[in-house]
Amino acid sequence: MLRTEIALHACCGPCSAAAVPALRAAGCEPVGFFFNPNIQPSLEWLRRLEAFEIYAAQAGLLWQFEPQYLPQRWASVVGSGDRPARCAACFRLRLSATADWALAEGFAEVTTTLLASPYQDREAILRVGREVAGERGLAFREDDYRPAFKEGQATARELGIYRQPYCGCWLSETERYEKRVQEAIARTAGLHRQR
Repeated sequence: MLRTEIALHACCGPCSAAAVPALRAAGCEPVGFFFNPNIQPSLEWLRRLEAFEIYAAQAGLLWQFEPQYLPQRWASVVGSGDRPARCAACFRLRLSATADWALAEGFAEVTTTLLASPYQDREAILRVGREVAGERGLAFREDDYRPAFKEGQATARELGIYRQPYCGCWLSETERYEKRVQEAIARTAGLHRQR
């Protein structure tokens, strides 16, 4: 089967482990691009980069990455607004950078591992992906990698790579643990140190 190269925005190792086999089964050879300034703090960004690097080596996946950690760029674009708007802005930032890279590298088509996560807004990713690809004369591949999500997680477990508990930004982490924080505050309200 003839394989066509495709630019693949990679958010992490586990989602890549879902998307890459699906793309290869469809006759595409993905080339990864890791650009995720949304991931905070820097240690979390490093964990995800290392997990992706381990998966890519195991899968024989060629890849490149933005060699700078740019959370300020993410913050200036996304702000702290409501979830749908800030997520769409985040998708646009990451997919625009990937589409620019894809265009510079000579790819005709682009996609993203974000389409593997059942926790992401698929319709927003598709809308933004079509827009940014179209603005550059690229095609945006819209495959649904979610059916392979559990297999990607299993591959990550087998490889011993990091599997993250939140999308990456500090806002999503705060939202994820808000209930636990509020429970802790309620539980300890009124307690104080006695002398």
